[in-house]
Amino acid sequence: MEIKRKKKAFFITVEGCEGSGKTTQAKLLKEYLQEKGIEVILTREPGGSVVAEQIRNILLNPEYKVSSVCELMLYEAARAQHLEEIIKPNLKKDVTVICDRFTDSTLAYQGYGRGLDKKMIEYLNAAACGKITPDLTLYLDVNPKDGLKRAASVDKGSLTGGDRIEKESINFHNKVRQGFLELAQKYPERIKKIDTKNGIEETHKNIVEVIKDLIYNV
Repeated sequence: MEIKRKKKAFFITVEGCEGSGKTTQAKLLKEYLQEKGIEVILTREPGGSVVAEQIRNILLNPEYKVSSVCELMLYEAARAQHLEEIIKPNLKKDVTVICDRFTDSTLAYQGYGRGLDKKMIEYLNAAACGKITPDLTLYLDVNPKDGLKRAASVDKGSLTGGDRIEKESINFHNKVRQGFLELAQKYPERIKKIDTKNGIEETHKNIVEVIKDLIYNV
């Protein structure tokens, strides 16, 4: 029996705390979809376009002191440009888009982590995105202490090294994780929690099972 895709293109976001393995899993997912004959691009936030990548350099530079509200506005500015240049055009061409971080990260980091007003963030997210929302969000769950150790080992640095966000306190990162968990509970149809404790291969297998349900009529 022929297996048919539910639609031509999907918008998939990958979320998680520092060291959750988002970037690795996003790349593996791209490879998996390409093997299935699906045209797909992988992009990231903040970044993805030339202008947005320049904003990323400001946001993550540990030498800069950026206020919480300025930080939020820069993320939204990068997102608006990213959507116009990369995400919207590819979805219109029926190309599936995988994005490493999106609006849920803004709520988790700036809302729960920084303590900014969540309604304001939701408004700004909507202003930047218009009607574009992910078909699926994969939330890779990790204990922040374990995640920061992973991130440090990848960067060959220490727990006090890394980019401007990684250098935040463990209390900040715990709040971010709590934010992601609450968002997953609030939007269970869209956000799928993926446990990462059993390693890269097992995490990828779990993601593939979720992806099959999204993409195919079986």
